[in-house]
Parts: sequence; C-alpha cells; structure tokens
Amino acid sequence: MTIAASTEEKPVNQIGVDIGATLAKLAVRRVDGSLGFDFLPAGDLPAVEARIRESAPKRVGLTGCGASSLSAKLEIPCRHSMEFEAWGRGSHSLLKAQTLAESEPYLLVSLGTGTSVLRVDGDDVARLGGTALGGGALLGLGDALTGCRDYREICLMAERGDRGRVDLRVSDLYAENEIPLPGETTAASFGNLGREGSPGKAPGPEDLAAAIMGLVGENVALVCCGIAHAAGIRRLVYGGTTLHENPALVAILRGITTITGCEPVILENGSFAGAVGALECAAES
Repeated sequence: MTIAASTEEKPVNQIGVDIGATLAKLAVRRVDGSLGFDFLPAGDLPAVEARIRESAPKRVGLTGCGASSLSAKLEIPCRHSMEFEAWGRGSHSLLKAQTLAESEPYLLVSLGTGTSVLRVDGDDVARLGGTALGGGALLGLGDALTGCRDYREICLMAERGDRGRVDLRVSDLYAENEIPLPGETTAASFGNLGREGSPGKAPGPEDLAAAIMGLVGENVALVCCGIAHAAGIRRLVYGGTTLHENPALVAILRGITTITGCEPVILENGSFAGAVGALECAAES
C-alpha cells in the first residue's frame, strides 16, 4: 500500500479525516488535484488538529467516532459525514483509481478495530452486518499470547510462523481423500494446543501470531462471504487499516473468498476510504 511520504509538499486545498478507535486516517487533496495519505494516533487529537492547521486547508471533511470531538476544536469550515456514507463514497473513488469500478452492487468489508460489512450500490450504502473480529482482536490476542504489542511486528511474526503447530487441521484427523475437504482446511483454530498426542515441537511466538491471523482472517472472510451469498452479491471489496502491510491476512482473505465462489478485491490505499469519502462529501457542500 502506497502512502505519501509527506502531506505538505504542495499547498493543500482539502483534507478528509476518518477518526477511528485506534487511528486517525488523513486524505489530503492538494491544489493540483493529487492525493496524499497519512496516519496519526486517534487518541492524540491535538496532533491531528495541529496537522490540519499546519496544512491550512480551505475545507475539512470529517467522519468516524472521533469526528464530533475534533470538529468542535476547528475554526475551519467542516462537513461531518456518517461513517458508512463516507466509506461507500471513498471506496467507489478508490476502485475507479484501480479501474475496477462497475455498476453492479458490491460488498465493502472495512477491517478496522472491528469489521463492518456494507452493501454499496452507487450512492446507496447499507450496513448488512459485521463482526467484532478485526485489528483489535489481532492486537489483543497478539499481546496476550506472544507478549508483542507492536502491530507491524505481529504481522512480520505471522509471516514466519507455522499455523500447523497451533491449529487442528483436517489432515490431522482424516487420511487423504477420506472426506471432500483439503487437508490444510482448519478444523479447529488453536485446536492442537493442549491436545494429547499433538505432533511436533511446541509452538513459538511466530506460530501463535500466524494462528491469530488465521483465526481473524478465516472467520471474517467466512462471515462476509455468507452475507454476500445471502444478498446475491459476488464481489467483496476489502479495505481498512488491519490490512495495511499485512500480507498474511490479505492472503487468507483472498483464499477463503475465492474458495467460497466470490471475487476478492483488495482496495489500494483502502485504509483511507473513509477519509477520501469524507473529503469528497465536504467538497460538495
């Protein structure tokens, strides 16, 4: 995922800010029309406020759970958009940039601290469901099981780990071709821990990180694909900060979504869909 190194290389015209439970996502439109992106901690509103004031935009678009608190501190003209409206609007723009926009409805999956599932059909956006599994579970379980609190490090650990030392798989229970499921299919997440006769050496932190990623990714994908089938939708568009620099999770989402007969699309710069949508909504007001 490409993020501009600086949002202040050129004069700024507009800023969209999506303030979630963990991160504030900034989308910056400069006067030449180019876009830049940045993250700041959601808990540090003074830093977000300072970044906006330093950039001196003509207008600010706000969305997310911290939008009201921030708008009360700004003297710059603001437009506050509902989160789902902003995400739908921003995802459509980012899909156009990937030349993937189409007229058919799609399911937008926003993996932030938790996960929301939205049906997007043109300008119509409706929440169809979601799950509490997301980046919050990834970080919380990572801390509890590996002692690591750094998101990037957990992602790197997961890439190096072996889930087979933690998860119980179909191949642990059945001989090849005994049932019509691939042997690598997860039968029980973390099912090998504490199981009598579990083969191999004890799992290390990397293996536990890989299993956490599998638990989150597989269940998010299965929930979303079930919603997609019930809604008669084939394309699932995945975005959100939990996918940022997280190839292990992206691979799991792609794999499960494809196996269930749906089309997975990973949104480029998808962490900033809400911020882009808030910016665009503000530009129209």
